Amino acid sequence: MSIVLSEQEIFRRRSLDQLRELGINPYPAEAFDVTAWAQDINDNFEATPDKYKQVTIAGRIMTRRIMGSASFFEIQDSTGRVQIYIKRDDICPGEDKTLYNTVFKKLLDIGDYVGVKGYVFLTQTGEISVHTEELTVLSKSLKPLPVVKREEDGTIHDGFTDPEMRYRQRYVDLTVNPEYKNIFINRSKVISAMRNYFNLQGWMEVETPILQAIHGGAAARPFATHHNTLDMPLFLRIANELYLKRLIVAGFDGVYEFGKMFRNEGMDRTHNPEFTAMEIYVAYKDYIWMMAMVEECLETVAKAVHGIPVVQVGKHEINFAGPYEKLSMYDSILKYTGIDVSAMNEEGLRKVCADLAIEVDASMGKGKLIDEIFSAKVEHNLIQPTYITDYPIEMTPLAKKHRTKDGLVERFELFVNGKEIANAYSELNDPIDQRERLEEQLILAGRGDDEAMAMDDDFLRALEYGMPPTSGLGIGIDRLVMLMTNQSTIQEVLFFPQMRPEKKAKVATADDFINIGVQAEWVAVLNKMGFNSVEALKAGNPNKVFNDLGGMRKKMKLEIAMPTKEDVMKWFE
Repeated sequence: MSIVLSEQEIFRRRSLDQLRELGINPYPAEAFDVTAWAQDINDNFEATPDKYKQVTIAGRIMTRRIMGSASFFEIQDSTGRVQIYIKRDDICPGEDKTLYNTVFKKLLDIGDYVGVKGYVFLTQTGEISVHTEELTVLSKSLKPLPVVKREEDGTIHDGFTDPEMRYRQRYVDLTVNPEYKNIFINRSKVISAMRNYFNLQGWMEVETPILQAIHGGAAARPFATHHNTLDMPLFLRIANELYLKRLIVAGFDGVYEFGKMFRNEGMDRTHNPEFTAMEIYVAYKDYIWMMAMVEECLETVAKAVHGIPVVQVGKHEINFAGPYEKLSMYDSILKYTGIDVSAMNEEGLRKVCADLAIEVDASMGKGKLIDEIFSAKVEHNLIQPTYITDYPIEMTPLAKKHRTKDGLVERFELFVNGKEIANAYSELNDPIDQRERLEEQLILAGRGDDEAMAMDDDFLRALEYGMPPTSGLGIGIDRLVMLMTNQSTIQEVLFFPQMRPEKKAKVATADDFINIGVQAEWVAVLNKMGFNSVEALKAGNPNKVFNDLGGMRKKMKLEIAMPTKEDVMKWFE
């Protein structure tokens, strides 16, 4: 398959060849021992200059100011940017000045990785810079980076801002928009703070299967696959709950897991088919205890990221310090709709949905209908951390029946800024009750509910061996990170969100261009100008194309006759 290259890509490949011809390996295998980083130099040099008399730094060239026998450039490493000063006679002390005159000035480009050995000093204008004594080529970039210009006042020109391009080419996004790195640094802090909190309590981090024979533990549609050797269907897990509970049966007092979950459902600003969840199960606890634990844990996380428990989310200041407001599911619907649904049967709930213009279908049972009313009329009102408690039993097959309220279970969900980020139960440990609940799910599945839970006989067998009273909790890590980093879409907090297949630009053949009147010898020139299809050419400006052809003829020193302006105009008919 032929690769159509831009003029810049062709130029860089020629530079690559010339480096090799000079005996320079543009992709050396040897380790490069880095001893200094940009942020550390910029922050601490003036206070402790003696520490920086000899440094080795590496990074990507981001700007260059080529002058005569001395030049400046900036490199960007994982911590930021620092200015580099390079002088011809310092890196080329002998007669051969090739490293400066040819390699640095002509064969290196923005985007290339280099290593610099030297010392730090202040320029006459007071800028911290590294004075180069040795220059090493570490990696030649064959594609040009987008040129993002930043003014001293923070104004950005020609930014790499298209969301689809940013998410699809995250490696480019984080290079030219390094400020977005802080989102992922803070994501790491969220997970680390939560993990440290759990470990201090003595709870153990574990791993459970991702490929599961039965998709259980949540109401969601799974991704299905097939194991060839075992000749059996398998599912990517929608939850890890049932395996973690097995470990409580096995005698562990507290287990937790940060893991990837997969749900074959819709995508929007808060849903990705692959997402990260944390689930934890602690023996001898209930959902009331879990509320207090969640408040303490999330306050700890907020402080780890921001230093304080108050986080700015859009126009709201969210306070993660407890205690949080508590509303039962029925009371929350009554508060925001004025309708008491607590005693309604399925028919009554369907009428409420119709009156409120909430779309439902025949597969939905009582629990799903209540959930639809709640989602449509209540969720968006829950800005500050709020526990919604005591759910109808039909909505929660894995939670223990409420100790005092018939028809309800001991469950809460935590809502923040209008979205659910945590879900917890007093776990159902009665194996007979659990079997009956899962059998009811089978009935819903028979009605067409593809999110109904499957029957898991091995999990039921585990419960029959006895599971102590237990409380379990799941937290959506991606949504929590969205809150902690003030992001409105889940795609911003995932390094590589799921996306549709990339649309490949159609590359025309030479005959396609010849058929519209382009002379054969000019096809390659048009390709180098970026016109890789007839459609792209016809979308251009005829006068500009004509003028650019003349410029390319001169630049490439082509000894071919120029097409007339009339000829070029015919290409656009």
